[in-house]
Amino acid sequence: MFPGAIDVLPATYLDQLGTIFARFTTQDSGNISYGVESAGTRYFVKTAGDPADTQPYLDFDGRVALLRTAAELVRSVSHPTLPRLHAVIESPAGPLLVYDWRDGDLLHDPVTRERFRALPAAEILAALDALYELHAALDAAGWVEGDFYDGAMMYDFATRRLTVMDLDMYHRGPHHNTMGRMFGSERFMAPEQLTLGAPVDTRTTAYVMAAPPWSCYPSPHRPSKQYSSKPQPPASPTTKPSTRRG
Repeated sequence: MFPGAIDVLPATYLDQLGTIFARFTTQDSGNISYGVESAGTRYFVKTAGDPADTQPYLDFDGRVALLRTAAELVRSVSHPTLPRLHAVIESPAGPLLVYDWRDGDLLHDPVTRERFRALPAAEILAALDALYELHAALDAAGWVEGDFYDGAMMYDFATRRLTVMDLDMYHRGPHHNTMGRMFGSERFMAPEQLTLGAPVDTRTTAYVMAAPPWSCYPSPHRPSKQYSSKPQPPASPTTKPSTRRG
């Protein structure tokens, strides 16, 4: 269904492919992503954004390189928490990564996080088990954690499904910290990710998966707000959405 390459810009191609129902244009990474419906199926499409945009912390070539890393990672590990990658389409503005569309609420959002923490312990533990199983599979395939935090996870309360995305900063194999303070939220970082020259390896992944404070852990106290089972209305794509996919 998807071509290997196109000679137009991503937005032009996606307009031709189907209906763009969501645009994600405010990511600090500089990536621009889309929700597209074609022939009754929804897809999430991630791109490197505008090649001329110099505002993000990575230049265009850096964003393209991370997209290729993300594609390599998803192709090397199959797990229910990872959306299926259908295609990588080359374009004049870099690759388009075409994934399954996943519904869910971003766990980085404070309201979503508290709602998650109010779930029964068994449901929370099942989500954590899925997260740990994914990282065991990534570790076995030689991948080392990078820039993982609660913004890399969505939870679908209706289907009880955890989705993990934005793993572009993961690294194939052990390496050394060449930055000093690496990219990421310090709440989710190992000491070596803050230390220039330190080895970053499988122990880093284990630390990040296990070390407190985990903002998505069950609260030891009763939640201050009760949540009903009535679904919340979806966020408008023209506003800052609570659902983000990569």
